[in-house]
Amino acid sequence: MSSADEILDIVDENDVVVGRSPRGRAYAEGLRHRCVFVRARDAEGRIFVHRRTAQKLVFPSLYDMFVGGVVGAGETYDEAALREAEEELGVSGLPRPEFLFKFLYDGGAAGSWWSAVYEVRCDLPVRPQVEEVAWHAFLTQEEFERQLPVWEWVPDGLAAYERLRGHRAAG
Repeated sequence: MSSADEILDIVDENDVVVGRSPRGRAYAEGLRHRCVFVRARDAEGRIFVHRRTAQKLVFPSLYDMFVGGVVGAGETYDEAALREAEEELGVSGLPRPEFLFKFLYDGGAAGSWWSAVYEVRCDLPVRPQVEEVAWHAFLTQEEFERQLPVWEWVPDGLAAYERLRGHRAAG
């Protein structure tokens, strides 16, 4: 099954399920769905950063500071966060990602999606999926901050990062 055929829950502005749709149709028609963003750090506290492959349905070839993806039909945010983190990092046995907060991302013409943000520590050697990740590295916070104005980042990841900074500042 291709990723475009994956079935997603379609949700309203309150994150209540109102239907189901194949992923490709949900993207094409801008149907509101659910996503997870997982910030992965290694044992030294460095942030996993990667560039998406050119074949991705959304935001191909852009940089991202989160791993994650869509929440499948009937799947919880917590289940999707662990599944997506393990898939994209190419590991198994991660601890359960820690839920931080949820927000409604508005991508304009690209659509909107409910976004749950998590963090996880990954002490395992990573082997990212070649279908998902074209390049990756663990960067220190300083290295990451230097690249923010330089690299072209996925817009929903930037929105999640800005909210994460606000979340941290609020305590």
